[in-house]
Amino acid sequence: MHPHTGQRPNKTPPPRQTHQSALILTVKMEDRGNSGGSFDGTYNKLISQEDFSGDEHSLYTNQEKQQVSMSMVRPDFSLNHYKLLTVSLAVLAAILLAADIGLGVYYSRLTDGYRTVTDISSEVAKLQATYNAVIQSRDEAKKQLEKELGEQQITKWELEHQKRRNTDYERLSDKIRMEIAPLKSHMPMIEEGCRHCLPGWTFMNSVCYYFALSDAMSRRSWQEARQFCTRQGGDLAVIDSREKHMAVAELINNYRDPLRPITQSGFWIGLRDVDEEGTWKWLDGTRLTDGYWNDGEPNNHHGNEDCAAAYPRSNPFKSWNDAPCTYELKWICEMAPKSAS
Repeated sequence: MHPHTGQRPNKTPPPRQTHQSALILTVKMEDRGNSGGSFDGTYNKLISQEDFSGDEHSLYTNQEKQQVSMSMVRPDFSLNHYKLLTVSLAVLAAILLAADIGLGVYYSRLTDGYRTVTDISSEVAKLQATYNAVIQSRDEAKKQLEKELGEQQITKWELEHQKRRNTDYERLSDKIRMEIAPLKSHMPMIEEGCRHCLPGWTFMNSVCYYFALSDAMSRRSWQEARQFCTRQGGDLAVIDSREKHMAVAELINNYRDPLRPITQSGFWIGLRDVDEEGTWKWLDGTRLTDGYWNDGEPNNHHGNEDCAAAYPRSNPFKSWNDAPCTYELKWICEMAPKSAS
């Protein structure tokens, strides 16, 4: 009630002030519309239906509609906002869960890989230890093998030495057997010579012969050999018959050393052609009538082969050669037996 008039004041706001409040609400609603697309669309729809040129009743009616519309829009906006936030949180939770699962799987694989690496390292260490043991065993086996090979080489050398000695023994045994064989055949002549000849002389065909068979006696020239015979009371052998020649040839063949060259196996006999080349005479002055020369002999090689020697040959009829009188050979002496002297 007005103090002067006594009338109750009008509660209805003036239209201009109400319009200003509507504008203020409109601005606020536009600000809110900028923050959400759905709300902005709804608000624009509501604004487009307003009519600011109407009366106050219409303005109030529009304001009431705006309030009703605002009351209807705000729950939808919050619900959408919460749904969006919920979906975002759900997606983020899913992402975090996937990341957690991925990290768990990665960690599990990493742990398994670490365990695998640890196991591999342990196996490698075991293999290295086994390898070292094998290498050590190999080195020891190699040393043992070298030792065995050395001993085997010594055994091989010793075996070769024994074989060589055995060969020498066999050769010596053959030589002894060869020496024994002629001695056995020579024994009767030696026994007979003990009665008719000097010791060491052989009695054959009623004649005493000395054969320089021993290796202890060195070889001599024809003249030195004759001097040996004359000092014993005889001379170099005169083989002037087939019987004498065959007996002498058999004896020197039995005593032949197969290891000695044939050129060093001859025996001087009392035959030479010193006085006249080609005219061979025995020491008693008789001329040679039937000789037992080898093929092509005598050939007077180099013009100085003037003395005859008998050689051990398989064919006794080819046993004589002419040779230089200075050549050193064994010899055969001849002497008349005691009973005939």
